Amino acid sequence: MDLSRLTTERRNPASAHIDSCTTLEMVTIMQQEDSKIASAIEKILPEIARAIDATSQRLENGGRLFYLGAGTSGRLGILDASECPPTYGTDPELVQGLIAGGVPAIFRAQEGAEDNPGLAVHDLKEHGFSAKDVLVGIAASGRTPYVIGGLKYARELGALTIALACSEHAEIAALADIALTPVTGPEVVTGSTRMKAGTAQKLVLNMLSTGTMIKLGKVYGNLMVDVKASNKKLEERAIRIVMEGSGCERTEAEKALKGADGHAKLAILMVVAGVSASEGKALLERTSGHLAAAIRLAAGGVKA
Repeated sequence: MDLSRLTTERRNPASAHIDSCTTLEMVTIMQQEDSKIASAIEKILPEIARAIDATSQRLENGGRLFYLGAGTSGRLGILDASECPPTYGTDPELVQGLIAGGVPAIFRAQEGAEDNPGLAVHDLKEHGFSAKDVLVGIAASGRTPYVIGGLKYARELGALTIALACSEHAEIAALADIALTPVTGPEVVTGSTRMKAGTAQKLVLNMLSTGTMIKLGKVYGNLMVDVKASNKKLEERAIRIVMEGSGCERTEAEKALKGADGHAKLAILMVVAGVSASEGKALLERTSGHLAAAIRLAAGGVKA
């Protein structure tokens, strides 16, 4: 195994003497290196857009989105997946994260798990992964056997495959329908891909899941209208969302939310279109959950 060919494993001349720097010099070097991440992502925006369009189409047709990775890459996938239900009111099954070594690997490294390509196949089968689904294989180096095994299996099934790597000539790029490769360069601490590469991966995953949810009608304007009000902060946010989305006062927003059983999207539609909860639900069902389309439909005189 020749790691010297991997961008993420090369030594960074900018930090060659970081161990003898002052603390301020140390963090200045880190910040200067981190500033390169945005431009690396900017170069692949067309590919990210393609990935969002393709993913949203799969999900609209009953598919699910899976993230697959090892170590930091796997944890980032799990983080992104776990934030979708409270933010967008999605079923926990819709977006899932799988990590080499399973749940214990989230908290403590499971040595050797990432070297087993068959383990990825086992994990995907265990979750009923099918041709309708989407697999995003995440590996900073682009060569993790666990991720390679998963992508190969997904391609055999006919699922949509997306590779996310931060190294030039990433092996997983050739195994995917869409390759996302923000090349962030050598790390400040050689090989520590939880730094620039991990940050780039997090930003790309943010774009991928957020863009997909927008396409699925989970956002109205820039309001998260499918937010799940599962705590006091989110209950207050739901009230503000209804107020912002409909232009109504707080009292009316609270009343509408109560009538909509806490669903901000439905409450906005009830206020804006002057429909009942049952009529609003019918409109949203006809427009596949897209609020703007439901409002237009109601304005055209259709209530159910």
